[in-house]
Amino acid sequence: MLHVVHHADYVAPEPARGTFRFDKYQAVMVALRASGRPLTEHAPQPMPRRWLEAVHDPAYVDEVLNAAVAPAKERRIGFPVTPHIAARVQHTNGGTWLAARLALRHGYAANSAAGSHHALHDTGAGYCVFNDLAVAAHRLIAEGSARRILVVDLDVHQGDGTASLMAGRPDVFTFSMHAAKNFPVRKARSDLDVGLEDGTGDAAYLAQLARHLPPLLDRFRPDLVLYQAGVDPHQDDRLGRLALTDAGLAARDRMVIREARERGVPVASALGGGYGCDPMVVGRRHAASMLAMAEENARYCARPPVRAV
Repeated sequence: MLHVVHHADYVAPEPARGTFRFDKYQAVMVALRASGRPLTEHAPQPMPRRWLEAVHDPAYVDEVLNAAVAPAKERRIGFPVTPHIAARVQHTNGGTWLAARLALRHGYAANSAAGSHHALHDTGAGYCVFNDLAVAAHRLIAEGSARRILVVDLDVHQGDGTASLMAGRPDVFTFSMHAAKNFPVRKARSDLDVGLEDGTGDAAYLAQLARHLPPLLDRFRPDLVLYQAGVDPHQDDRLGRLALTDAGLAARDRMVIREARERGVPVASALGGGYGCDPMVVGRRHAASMLAMAEENARYCARPPVRAV
């Protein structure tokens, strides 16, 4: 059973400016529903303002929620912040938190959007408005749902915003494995960064992940993994510089679930990046990622519950 969080607000009208496409979020759900696999959909509540302001500058939160973001910040984000976008990002942030709560009960759950790892304290960037990974991690720990959270970011781009927002926190560890020469030009400092050369393919990529993830899980001993599961390391991605195949992406996702669940750690995934001319192709890539993780998690479902919610 795949537990997936989705909301109608995830799909926004095509922006008046910018190149970002929101139609892939509908394509993901079309692909999941057409797969014939067991699926339970959950609708998130909007993330309350107080939790957004616990991570982001309250003045910036106010700008977003009132759709009054300065043009310079909108250019950095990559699209205008309209009232629909303001509602959307509250729901996507609520969605990552809800996916984490579901993962604590079921071992794995997915948010069908978000993974907005470039958003910083007082501005968005790189198609990211609020940083749902940082907001969810902070809230989960503050509420007592987890003591230590590991953010595993395998998007092709470094998770600079998450690294910046969570810097210095002993209860949140940020691990980013990304294309070294890709966006952002100026990298932040994650707790662990692994920069890969352009054109890195399946074997080399998986070897690096196997080298770093298991000892990190053993050393940090998280209560929960928040996984930024971007599919933009794929060889056909429009903004990627790596060369993973469909099989390589599936092996990556299964490894994350396997290594975490063998240690009794639940995983909540956020969609992350994935770019191309055909939203259905990209949507199917994201859907395949979630289904692979759900299949791997099923191997552990007969074990005792990970944690009561």
